[in-house]
Amino acid sequence: MMPSSIFLPLLRELSGAYQAFEVYSSAHVRSLGLTPAQFDIVATLGNTPGMTTRELGEKTLITKGTLTGVVDRLVDKKLVRRVALPSDGRCQVVQLTTQGEKLFARIFPAHLAHMERAFAQLSQKELNGMTESLRRLRGVLADAHSSKE
Repeated sequence: MMPSSIFLPLLRELSGAYQAFEVYSSAHVRSLGLTPAQFDIVATLGNTPGMTTRELGEKTLITKGTLTGVVDRLVDKKLVRRVALPSDGRCQVVQLTTQGEKLFARIFPAHLAHMERAFAQLSQKELNGMTESLRRLRGVLADAHSSKE
């Protein structure tokens, strides 16, 4: 067993990097007239035929309770709609409306360009190394979680 102090600096950096990412990303998203959760849903639904709220919850970091309210506000803005599945009328799919698709087509590339300005300061080798390290960390944490169950 490794002493906990060995990985505390990593936890601090991971948390700090995530917070810095959120600050940088969400400031731009808010300038586009959306909350980060609304952007997350619009970006996730973009170029798809729609998703159930369960699928949306799995693909975003938005909890089920919060997800319903965010989708409600996007419905109010006429950016998404809920449609009953033909195969199961009790199950609803959330889809972008035409207005939502136009918004996605405008803001998603703009947000990627905004994010790229920060990430461009890193070399391809650095990006590849960080990606691999984070993938490995995610796998270790997922394995630890599933072996606990």
